[in-house]
Amino acid sequence: MKKFFISFLVILAGIAPLRAQDDSENCKDPALYTRMPAFHIYRCEDLQFDKYDFPSGSGKIQTVEGHHILIHYYLNENAQSPSAIQIIRNYTNATKKIGGQIVYEYEDGGMENSIMKVVKNGQEVWVYVNAGGNGMYSINLVEKQAMNQDVVADASSMASSIKESGKVALYGIYFDTGKSTLKPESQPALQEISNLLKADPNLKLYVVGHTDNTGLFSANIKLSMDRAATVVNALTSQFSVNPSRLTAFGDGPTSPVATNDTEEGKALNRRVELVKQ
Repeated sequence: MKKFFISFLVILAGIAPLRAQDDSENCKDPALYTRMPAFHIYRCEDLQFDKYDFPSGSGKIQTVEGHHILIHYYLNENAQSPSAIQIIRNYTNATKKIGGQIVYEYEDGGMENSIMKVVKNGQEVWVYVNAGGNGMYSINLVEKQAMNQDVVADASSMASSIKESGKVALYGIYFDTGKSTLKPESQPALQEISNLLKADPNLKLYVVGHTDNTGLFSANIKLSMDRAATVVNALTSQFSVNPSRLTAFGDGPTSPVATNDTEEGKALNRRVELVKQ
């Protein structure tokens, strides 16, 4: 019995145990997904605002901007590697369970690729999983969002645009979706409009509201007019601008500067313009 027990220990000693390996420092799984078993994070990047080009069809690309997370997973030592398609199916099945959709899948050089989209709590998230059967796979995940605008066109650049084209489009004036109440982060842009008017006492402006084409035409016309009037009211009440120098007008969706077929185009169409009278 003793001899058998010693022999058993020798056999065990010849088998290298499976062991968990530490993730790279400050790296963790994305909030939407766990990881495949027996994998650790070899490298990660977390960019608060970035863009990534997601393949969305044969020869097609969907560029998404927002919070970008990149994670490279490596198989732990002595663990058995799952196949590439097994990794992909784990992620696509998990995506479908939370109401997401598979945008595009393809195979390239033995690597399986899946691009998915999830809308959760009003947040659109794009996910790209790239996997091989070689013990490695990666995830690119972008939580789509508009950038927090840190740079606002100043009075001088506004004046230059008005001189050249008779108008200037402003993207530093913010409203909640479907509403005409100004957000606090609009203050820097309003201050620059005030500076513009102070620098040229003879300048009179149409303040024109624009929307995308989402919703009813009549509602968008009213919303654009209400937003323009709100801007005029803020300039006259908070910055002492003479009301005779400003006229509010709503163009609604009738003067787009980009296609309304994409979210990026719609964002450009939702704007306030200053037009010289």
